[in-house]
Amino acid sequence: MIERYTRPEMGAVWGEAARWEAALRVEIAVAHAQAKRGDIPTAAAQAIATRAKVNLPRIAELEATLDHDTLAFVNAVAESIGAEGRYLHFGLTSSDVIDTALALQLRAASDLILTELDALIVVIIRRAREERDTVMAGRTHSVHAEPMTLGAKLAGWAFEAARDRERLALAADEVATGKISGPVGTYSQISPQIEREALAALKLRVDPVSTQVVQRDRHAALVAAIAIMGGTLERFATEIRNLQHSEIDELREPFRTGQAGSSAMPQKRNPVKSERIAGFARLLRGYAAVAMENQALWHERDMSHSSAERIILPDATTLLHYALVSMRGIIDKMEVNREAMRRNLDAGFGLHAASRLLTALINAGAAREAAYTLVQRASSAAREKRINLHQIAVATPEIAGALSAEALTAALDERAAIANCGILVDRLKEIERAG
Repeated sequence: MIERYTRPEMGAVWGEAARWEAALRVEIAVAHAQAKRGDIPTAAAQAIATRAKVNLPRIAELEATLDHDTLAFVNAVAESIGAEGRYLHFGLTSSDVIDTALALQLRAASDLILTELDALIVVIIRRAREERDTVMAGRTHSVHAEPMTLGAKLAGWAFEAARDRERLALAADEVATGKISGPVGTYSQISPQIEREALAALKLRVDPVSTQVVQRDRHAALVAAIAIMGGTLERFATEIRNLQHSEIDELREPFRTGQAGSSAMPQKRNPVKSERIAGFARLLRGYAAVAMENQALWHERDMSHSSAERIILPDATTLLHYALVSMRGIIDKMEVNREAMRRNLDAGFGLHAASRLLTALINAGAAREAAYTLVQRASSAAREKRINLHQIAVATPEIAGALSAEALTAALDERAAIANCGILVDRLKEIERAG
């Protein structure tokens, strides 16, 4: 991933040094387990644990000749150990080390993602409670539907993010799986007990039946969960972008002093962070497709997944991590224009009450089809004459004759529409209890 979209802590997980340090942790764990069983000398395991060093220039130098990065790593590390280095990588195949090291990296990356997701959920919950009673127009098909509250909208965001967390946590737990089972996964040169002890030391799951690689359904599930989380962030971002339209102006991304919106138009204040997140989501969905393509390897393994994973796994985790940090900042400091919300709702001529008026007429004894036609005509008249639906209803004998003045006023009162919105915000306690 390019540096622009890489947070330092995530970059540290995926750097070249981190990759080989993870591989060395695997080698050391295996050596300790082998020494415990007497497969290699205890002194050799101690030498591997204390003297082994990752030398990136030497690995690169050896790889230039060998054209095999794992063997270059093994040879370079063995050189740093001395005579006991001959016991490094004893009975192992490349994927034992590489796939298990990848599990360590994915676990570390997932931990960073889940930490940021937790922080985002906390911010959304806080803002939802702050805007518990902020009335705004609910919209379907980009058209006013019924009133709602911003608090209810944000509560829905919090619950969606919490569901994403469950998916990500499950996938992250599953992908933290290694294998130390040798060529084609049959333990031909290494004991299953070695695998159990080494992976226990690394706090990784054991793949119960691996081939030469850890099966890629786990990786596909993680990247799919990442893509779904990206889709959630895109939904939030798209709503913010829409509500920042000049004609709507209900929400605004934070805009710091000195920030510029356009090189040519000084007045511009664009939702660029939300737009950026929408772009990230497109990439994440593409990465998920590649991760699923990686599941179908030939026989016990091929290498078609390897080159793709070197790109998609660091990039997917890095992009999502960056997007989560960015979205948290957006929502934390997001400006709410309550006056615009009120103005926009009032500009709808009270048509948001049409559904409640329909229900009141049916409850008063009108046939549904007749009542629907009556309210639809009244709504059209209000829109065309640009006057409030209440005025049209009072002047329509079929409506005024069916409902008392009090019943008509009650049906058209927006407070009836938002009476239960607070309950939706109160349900956020469920997320906090689950956490």
